[in-house]
Parts: sequence; C-alpha cells; structure tokens
Amino acid sequence: MRVALYSKKVTKATIPVFVRFAEMIHRFGWKLVLEKELKEQLVKKAGMCLDADVFTRHEDFHNGIDLAFSIGGDGTFLRTVSFIRNSGVPILGINTGRLGFLANISDLQFEEALELVRQKRYDYQKRSLLRVETERSIYGPDNVAMNEVTLLKKDTSSMITVNTFLEDKYLNSYWADGLIVATPTGSTAYNLSCGGPIVTPGCQVHIITPIAPHNLNVRPVVVPDNMPIRLSIEGRERNYLISLDGNAKSIKQNEEVLIRKAEYMINVIKLEDTNFLDTIRNKMSWGKDQRN
Repeated sequence: MRVALYSKKVTKATIPVFVRFAEMIHRFGWKLVLEKELKEQLVKKAGMCLDADVFTRHEDFHNGIDLAFSIGGDGTFLRTVSFIRNSGVPILGINTGRLGFLANISDLQFEEALELVRQKRYDYQKRSLLRVETERSIYGPDNVAMNEVTLLKKDTSSMITVNTFLEDKYLNSYWADGLIVATPTGSTAYNLSCGGPIVTPGCQVHIITPIAPHNLNVRPVVVPDNMPIRLSIEGRERNYLISLDGNAKSIKQNEEVLIRKAEYMINVIKLEDTNFLDTIRNKMSWGKDQRN
C-alpha cells in the first residue's frame, strides 16, 4: 500500500502529528509518499529521517498511489485534491486547522481513523467538481474547483455587474461585489458566509450566490448541475478577479466564463462513525445554548 501525504506547512505545534502519522504508516507496513516540499520541511524542521518517496505533480497519482491524506485545514485538503484530480485515489483529511468541514478528522482522533482505514471499515463519498473554461484559458489544465468559482471586483469600491445565463437562457444581471458558483461541497465555504444554503453531499446541484447584492430581493439560486452556467462581468474597471478555490487570477471585462460539472468526481473517505450531519451540527454548534 502506497500512501500519499500533503501538508502546506510544518510548525512546532504540528510536528508531533506528523511523527505519529509516520510511525503508524511504518507500523502498518505501508509505503509513505510525501509531497517534495513537505519532505524537506519534515527533515529540516522536525529532524525526521524518512524513507519515503516523493510526488510533485498530479501525474504521480496515476503511478500506484492507493490512498491520499492531508494534514491541515480545508485549504490543505483542496490543494491535495488538485494533485489527485482524475486518478480516483481516495482522500481523508486530518484537521489541524480551524473549522474543518472537509478535513474533519481531529488531530486527537486520527490514530483511530487510520486503524479504521487499515481495516477497510470505510466507504467512499463522491464529491463533484466544477470545470471552468475562459476565452484565454486562464487556468490551463488546472481549471477545476471542488468548492466554488467566484467572480469578484478588483481594486475598487464600485459594484460590478455579473451577467448570468443558464443553458444560454438569461437568468439575471447581478449588481454586487461578486458572484459565487458553488458545489454541494462548497456550500459550507464562501457560499455559507454570503448567506447561501447548506446542501448535503450527493445532491446533483450547483448554487449561485451573489456577494453583497445591491438589490435586497436577489437571493441564492439552486440549479441542476447538468446545466452549463455562463458568466461575464461589466463595470467601471478593465480587469476583475476570478477565483477557483482561492486561486485568484485576473480576468478582463466581458470575457466569458463557462462553468460545467467536471467529468470525474473525487472519492472522499467516509468512516463508519462519521457523517455529514454530525459534522455540520458540531462545527456550527447547532442545538447548543451559548447565550451566556
């Protein structure tokens, strides 16, 4: 069994987590495959002597990697997904960050989680992605997002207008600071912060949510995920921002953005004793009296 591990940063607080993780992988007889920069950090900052292969790009996941783990927060999880792409390699996130909807296994419980994985007491939860096409192919082959695609104003306080079409049928021109198109996975991310609905994984929908709309009667819209969404921006400036899961690039006025459901899905490991409803309830403190 070859197990890939990705993390953005090694800190004094997280070094014990990496040490315990590596020890368990060794005890299970699995082969550890580390992202190249992560391996360098573990050797330099933690003094770990690691007999581990390295990966540097998504093609490496087509060469015999069986499982992928991320250690960090949801941003780290999303970066790991960008390596996995269409390889089919399942992923599990260990949370050393803050909220953690995707990386939902705490650093205090991950030994139990790894043991369940070793015993194959888990299932896969399919998560859809968004594929983005622009006139200038801004993102090249890295044009997929697991959470959301966002169009935003740039370097100005003026609102922008985002013209929106569904299957070439006009939906609306949003006067706002921006517009989010989110997957069910991304419903608990930026979409949630902007008043969008929470959608359970497995629902075959996309969510269109304006950011600070000028018209108070404009509300988020949930649409089937087989409907292509076409967007373009108008405003007082020439350049604006497009963001795929936080990876922002510049986009020109009236440059069209076509958003479709990606042709593949991500296999997220779901352990026997965890479910989305428990995660939502616990992370958002639903049902708890916190008035005092």
